Amino acid sequence: MNAQSLVSPGGEGARSLRFAALLATYMQSANLPLPNSALRLIQGSLSMTDDQAGWIFTAYLAASAISMPIAQWLAARFGLKRVYQAALALFVLGLLLGTAATTSLEFVGARIVQGLASGVLAPLSMAIALETLPLDKRATFGAKWTAIVLFGIVSGPSIGGWIAEHFGWRPMFYLSVPLSAFIFLVVALLLTEKKAGKPPAFDFFGFGTFTLGLISLQMLLDRGERLDWFASLEIWLEAMASALGFYLFVVHVLTSNVHFLNKRLLKDRNFVLSTVIFFALGFVLLSTMALTSPMLDEILGYPPDTTGALTIPRGMGLVGAFLLMGRLPERFDRRFFVAAGIAIVVYANWLMLGYSPLMDEWPVAVAGAIQGVGLGILMPAVSKVAFSTLDPTLRPEGTGLFNLARVYGSTLGVAIVQLFFFNNTQAMHMALVSNLTPYRAAAHSLTSAPLQALEGLNEMITGQAAFIAVIDQFKILLVVMLVVSPLVLFLRKPVAAN
Repeated sequence: MNAQSLVSPGGEGARSLRFAALLATYMQSANLPLPNSALRLIQGSLSMTDDQAGWIFTAYLAASAISMPIAQWLAARFGLKRVYQAALALFVLGLLLGTAATTSLEFVGARIVQGLASGVLAPLSMAIALETLPLDKRATFGAKWTAIVLFGIVSGPSIGGWIAEHFGWRPMFYLSVPLSAFIFLVVALLLTEKKAGKPPAFDFFGFGTFTLGLISLQMLLDRGERLDWFASLEIWLEAMASALGFYLFVVHVLTSNVHFLNKRLLKDRNFVLSTVIFFALGFVLLSTMALTSPMLDEILGYPPDTTGALTIPRGMGLVGAFLLMGRLPERFDRRFFVAAGIAIVVYANWLMLGYSPLMDEWPVAVAGAIQGVGLGILMPAVSKVAFSTLDPTLRPEGTGLFNLARVYGSTLGVAIVQLFFFNNTQAMHMALVSNLTPYRAAAHSLTSAPLQALEGLNEMITGQAAFIAVIDQFKILLVVMLVVSPLVLFLRKPVAAN
């Protein structure tokens, strides 16, 4: 970054600033899944359809994926302190817009505002925290920062569920307003800066074409089911825009010498393969949450606080395993732990295929805890492998791309499982209803049944179809991890970090 903050490592001021930066990191990550345990309440008050409920996740993620690559350039161009405070103000604006929303589109728009601010807050919070540390402690700080991000993701639904159950869903967003005010005040009092003497260079063409491709693809996946896919002109336009954006980006990368994705990164086999695995990890990390909480809340009828509480075992397994991996001696080959983490995640997803409408909370808690352990092992292990053979001069750019892979994986993962969920629900509903004919004894009396009884029967069939569709989506997550598992065989043995 060309614009550097004037923060002296050590002292009470530096510790307070680091605490504020880490608090912002936790806050922005916790707000991503915060509404997940209260979807039924949000849908009811905003007349939100099932497919629009999926936008609550994807809008935040896609917006973060847009703003994250440009965060460092903004800080270098306009000043870290100024950009950081603007992002905090934008984040609060998104929170307030969310609480004031009266329609589903207004709420999704508020989530987009939150996501744009979150994509800036995340990398700049880490930059501020790093500047408050002595040089000899910065190398090990990344693991702690990632643990806080994960803790926010896994604890958000339990916090949101408890607040929604006792006070309604809108107050869950007010919780971050005083936190944001505190962070803003600490930054205003303790952080000083100097602006860059020369405006930094940035590959706007590469960034713009990649963003065009990503957002058009996201819109295609989110809107396709509602608009009957390619029967709609909008879907055709989004498909062509996505293809054009990605085509121009690939051509730009292959033909240009200057772009925000360094081609030298693609020459390191460990980094490329590990980034693909990390993409798959992101695909599973949030998609599981996007499926499990609605299953418990909407299909099985669990209250929001119970739905949120059932995410705690997964979070404890994930964060606990992540922290233990940080204490692992360097002599252990991390490739073994990459393979072990993938195997544990696959086993946990296989357990999820055994979910039943008659089950209690324990199968969800056990499968979630096991998956959390697998993800907690896989994440630090694959990160270590990715950067162990990478040229140290490429590590800052590599870190940005590596983290973006997880964000992009989560964005597309949630969109894809939501898409197949609605398709499978409709298909299973038709299959179940086709067996309810007057010639079957169980349905013979339906011809004279009152309308209320028929509505109850249809609701029961819809619930059964939706539950089967959820299980089918867990199969997708299982297949994704199985597909990337052979990549472990092609990883080179990690070398000592330089």
